[in-house]
This record gives sequence, structure tokens and C-alpha cells, in this order.
Amino acid sequence: MNIVIENTIEHYERLLSMKEEDKENYFRYSMMKPFEKMWNIINVPLKAQLTNGYDVLMATKMLGYLDVSEIEIGRVALENLREMQALQTAHNTLSKCLGFNQQHNLKIDAVELKFGLYIANPKKLELQKGYCGFGGIPGFIQVTIFPNSYNIPKLPAVIAHEFHHNIRFSYFDWDHGNVTVGDYLIVEGLAESFAKELYGEELLGPWVTSFEEDDLQYSIEVIKDALNVKGFAEVSSYMFGDKIAIEQGYQPVGLSPFAGYAVGYQAVQSFMKKNSVGIGEATLLDTDEIISNCDLLSK
Repeated sequence: MNIVIENTIEHYERLLSMKEEDKENYFRYSMMKPFEKMWNIINVPLKAQLTNGYDVLMATKMLGYLDVSEIEIGRVALENLREMQALQTAHNTLSKCLGFNQQHNLKIDAVELKFGLYIANPKKLELQKGYCGFGGIPGFIQVTIFPNSYNIPKLPAVIAHEFHHNIRFSYFDWDHGNVTVGDYLIVEGLAESFAKELYGEELLGPWVTSFEEDDLQYSIEVIKDALNVKGFAEVSSYMFGDKIAIEQGYQPVGLSPFAGYAVGYQAVQSFMKKNSVGIGEATLLDTDEIISNCDLLSK
């Protein structure tokens, strides 16, 4: 499999020096065009037919990418990305992930893997400590980051997390409308377990490492009664917690931010330990098998 890493450092150098009226189309047709197939799959056009309509500019802002008009903050982030050699880190990480795939006979259902690293809006991604990613469509990974002392060391782990989504969704379909809380828990728990396997627990994200024990136990009790809840909006309330649910117009269910991620990670870790199963093997198991054979979510 070929790895294609978009030279977003160079893209941002050009973007941040452009006239204001040219920036939006440069972002659309130079920086996001390589991912057009990915955006089309999730029904995001590069440019809306109607003025101010929903398109890749609006979608990326909602997801926490830095607005193209934010020049000064963009330049600070860009300099940090250069200094940390972020694109080289991405290449090294993806090469390591592909090596794991080859060793364990795992596949990604794509000819090439296209990777893009983008500057995040630190306020929008405050709960995520300034970084996150998307890897839910095999062949594509995007990571957004506003580099800081917390997240710079963790970049390889979040890339590995998103890489694992590429693997998982090459074997299991993701039905957006019918996904259950249980499905989503296991998808995220496996991805973090994969990142742990490659980079260690200390580099995992705040979505699994920031929970006090009593909050984690409370979250487990709430979530294990909702494993069969269906529908992306309903499921998102359990995965992302009340603060984000309210912001997105979902019904809050009494959980801290990213409770579903933390519970999913603990569930997968419990399953792997109890059954002496490695992450390579666990990746190919279905949701029910993992949930019913872990100690965490049994009633």
C-alpha cells in the first residue's frame, strides 16, 4: 500500500500569504481536493451550490479546523508544525502501522492511504486538548492539531488510532443510522488499544486518560444499560458526553466528555486481558463477542 502524505506545511505557507478573497477556494480546491472522495462519501461537497450553504469550509470549521481567515494564530501553529517535523512524524507512524498490518495479515481496503495534517482551532478543540482526527473511511486519514506541550508527543498515537479505524472499517460496515452504543464503544476502544500497543498508554488521548475512577465507574453503569441504543445522534450523547451533546443539539444523558471513549477502551482492554487476545486478533472480532466476553459491561 502506498502512503501519500499531503504537504500541508507548504499549503499553509501559501494560504496564509494569500489575499483574503483567494483563501477559501485555495482551501477547497488545493487542500481538500485530494480528499474529495472521502468528503463525497459523507455528503460534504467541496463547494455548496447556494451561497453560505453547507460545504467543506463549513464542515471543517464545525469539526474544529482553523478558519482560513485566522492568520496570526495560523502562523504560530505552522511554525510549531515545522519545528516538530510533524509530517516526518506522520510518515514514520504510518510506516510503523503498515508494518503491524503486514505482520498480522491485516488489510486496508484501499490502494493507497492518503494522509492530511491540518491546523486546529484550539478553542473548538479545547476538550480534546487541541487535537483530534478522522479515519473512518479506508484510504483516508485527517488529523487536526494546534501544537502544544501536551499534544505534540501524542501525535503518533492519534494517527495510529485513526489508522486502526481504516483497518476496522475494511472488515466491518459502518451503518451511520443504525450504529449502536455498543458498536461505537468497541470501535473506539479497539482504536485506542491499537495506539497503546504501538506507542504505550502514556501517549493516549485525554478521551481515555482523564477520567477519575469514580467517574469511570459511574459512566460504565450508565452506558452498560444503553448498549443497544441506536442512531447516530442518540449514540453520540453516550460517546461524547453532555457538554458536546448540548452543543450539537443532542439529548444529554448525564455523562462527562468522551465517557464512551473511556468506557470503550476499558472494555476492550478487559476483553483482551481476560481472553489473552492481542489487538491484531481483537480487531477482527465483532462487537457482541467482545462485549459479552469482557468483565466490564456484564449486567
